[in-house]
Amino acid sequence: MVAIRCSKFSRCCAQIAASLLLVVMIGPALLFGGDSEHNSRPNVVIFLVDDLGSADVGFAGGTEIPTPSIDRLANQGAILDQFYVMHVCSPTRAALMTGRYPIRYGLQTGVIRPDWAYGLSLEERLLSNVFRDSGYATAIFGKWHLGMFTRDYLPTRRGFDFQYGNYCGAIDCFTKMRQGGYDWHRNDKVAREEGYSTEQLAEEAVAWVNGLEKGKPFLMYVPFNAVHAPLQAPERYRTQFANLKGSRGQYAAMLSAVDEAIGKVTDAIDQLRGSDSTIYIFSTDNGGPAPGKTTSNGSLRSGKGTLYEGGVRSCAFISWKGHIVAGSHIREPLHVVDILPTLAEMAGIELKSVLPLDGLDFSPLLENSVSETERRRFSEERPVLINAEAHRGALRLGSWKLLVKRPGVSDSDSADESAGREQVKQSDSAGEIVPDKNDRATERDGLVVELYDLSNDPGENKDLASIEMTKCEELLGHYRKLESQAKPALATSKKTILKTPKVWGEWPER
Repeated sequence: MVAIRCSKFSRCCAQIAASLLLVVMIGPALLFGGDSEHNSRPNVVIFLVDDLGSADVGFAGGTEIPTPSIDRLANQGAILDQFYVMHVCSPTRAALMTGRYPIRYGLQTGVIRPDWAYGLSLEERLLSNVFRDSGYATAIFGKWHLGMFTRDYLPTRRGFDFQYGNYCGAIDCFTKMRQGGYDWHRNDKVAREEGYSTEQLAEEAVAWVNGLEKGKPFLMYVPFNAVHAPLQAPERYRTQFANLKGSRGQYAAMLSAVDEAIGKVTDAIDQLRGSDSTIYIFSTDNGGPAPGKTTSNGSLRSGKGTLYEGGVRSCAFISWKGHIVAGSHIREPLHVVDILPTLAEMAGIELKSVLPLDGLDFSPLLENSVSETERRRFSEERPVLINAEAHRGALRLGSWKLLVKRPGVSDSDSADESAGREQVKQSDSAGEIVPDKNDRATERDGLVVELYDLSNDPGENKDLASIEMTKCEELLGHYRKLESQAKPALATSKKTILKTPKVWGEWPER
């Protein structure tokens, strides 16, 4: 072997290698047209609002409840017009954290109730693990809802350096009580502190950011327990909505508090790190409950607990000032499982040791110029599983949406948080599959099926299953393939029921 030294060829190779290395190092920032003054990695903040109506924020067309802080962030980036979440709380949080459909680990049905002895599988490597292992500081402020029956399931054992907030859903926003147990924690130890939960979460998040090592990138996950029932807010928020009566007024007050909290957090980050330092993602965890009475899902059909658009399509956006085109819209169907791979790509993180993902990196859709090939990949070519349960399911492909259910079974999922207090009930018709008045219900392989063309019928008013039979069979084939991969739902399987402790998460010896 002959060594080549100091030749024109070797110098050329060295220059090429250096150029390639430079592209790899700064590639994620260049993808989004940024002219960052330094090569520091972006911070990431995820705001998840519990039970928010998909048309109750300004950027999604809401007019009754001002949301200036949320809208300001939305208008700095890209609004995700067709962003799907799950139908209730725990499944959405699991999908967000794993990048995998909840059918993969048995969380596709219902929520994890406080006294049920199961949680998100410990085999799953979470978004928090991925970012912390890549040098990010990680913190959660708010509602966990992914299991707490042993300490291994708690946030600080699952990739978060810092935790503050509640484990359960439906806690009292002031007393922090749920079903006779206290539920407020800091670093997974009881924190007996007075205050209004939404305001406390914002204050703690600001304090945490201010205390970080200068320049250290961070991942902040803020899953508010608002605007979920019980509907509670300090009087100063409630007086702003004297014109709104009953549950709608209380809900509006809670959303106003959330908007103010988001403003405090983002202002602190901008002041400390600069307004172009951080990627923000905003979403609801499911559609609004009691639509038309408490929440608004706009023209979308039905609400929380169902697989209609009003139950699973979120108001959502992603913003990164100076990197994502302000005021843009992404109209391709996306799913909450896409968040993990997208954020990893944007932060320049290589995904290692994760189980096979269902999510796709949608960062190419955020570029100034998107190829038609990329658009087709996310629309016409990609089936999006909305859910697959033993009794029902739904799938999206391009502009088409399929819903299936077993005859005689309601489509509504009532497995929500019922703590015996001012719980908002679903409307009686919220979850029923109602056949078109002019047609009988269409059946395929013993299933009642519905088919909608959302490009022409976003409100799911005209069932085309008996007309577009070829398209119906195509979507049903995709659905059957994914359904066959589902693990049994833990919520409907035999499980241990635990005795309520004085403090949730602090269990007596078993």
